[in-house]
Amino acid sequence: MRYSLYILFIFSLFSCNEQGEKSDTVARVYNIYLHEEDLKEKMPTDLSKEDSILFRTSYINAWAMEQLLLKKAKLNIGDENEEIRSLIDKYEKELLIDKYKQAVVQQELDTIFSEDDIEEYYQNNKAIFRLNESLVQLRYIHIDNDIKDEREIIRLFKSNKKEDVKELIDRELEFNSFNFNDSIWISQNDVIKKLPFLKTESKLKKNKFMQKEDSLGVYLLTINKVLYRNDIAPKSYVISSIKRMILHKRKLELAEIIERTLVSDAIEKKQYELYNNE
Repeated sequence: MRYSLYILFIFSLFSCNEQGEKSDTVARVYNIYLHEEDLKEKMPTDLSKEDSILFRTSYINAWAMEQLLLKKAKLNIGDENEEIRSLIDKYEKELLIDKYKQAVVQQELDTIFSEDDIEEYYQNNKAIFRLNESLVQLRYIHIDNDIKDEREIIRLFKSNKKEDVKELIDRELEFNSFNFNDSIWISQNDVIKKLPFLKTESKLKKNKFMQKEDSLGVYLLTINKVLYRNDIAPKSYVISSIKRMILHKRKLELAEIIERTLVSDAIEKKQYELYNNE
């Protein structure tokens, strides 16, 4: 907590506007001025007039409080406090080093992922991809209670013929909601949002066909596959996470290479030497 306060103090030192009073001056605390241009930089876009006024008032009050606290801190602690100066120096070094490493890593980083890269990482780390909720592969249609040809829609839905499936897809504008792709995995929570009657099901199971009706309409449902909590997530469902993890791993490895190369080059160029003082 104390370190966080010191960091706030550091940023305040660099952010204070001491350019003096201008025609667009909004507020002043001692010899520190807040200008209209400073407010515009911080103002979120697309705010209503009322929200803009609220934001403006809140920002000015927060700015003034920060300047007043900073003034008291300088008077009571002093800019030359040894502990603070040490923290500032340490933070400045860490910030510069981190920015340099980020720039080099960003320039050299390989962001291309092959299928082999993804498959290898998935197979080697399956244990970390356990599910927190059930996943379902399913087809469903939600239609109105008074739809004219309900029986024909049910027949088409039950059929596996390509022409019947195509006819359903061609009529999709008649349905309240639908999903015809039963090869993609969907979280149970997302399924329940579309099919609220499933909320009463303690555990979803594979089924050939299910028909339910409520005040909102008629639901036709076929569950192809189910994975339960603590099962290993399928690769297709976690592929985005896998890519992020591979990228993070590559960044760490690249940062280590950068450090080793830097030391090696410095030794070779006689810019870094170790002395044996024993």
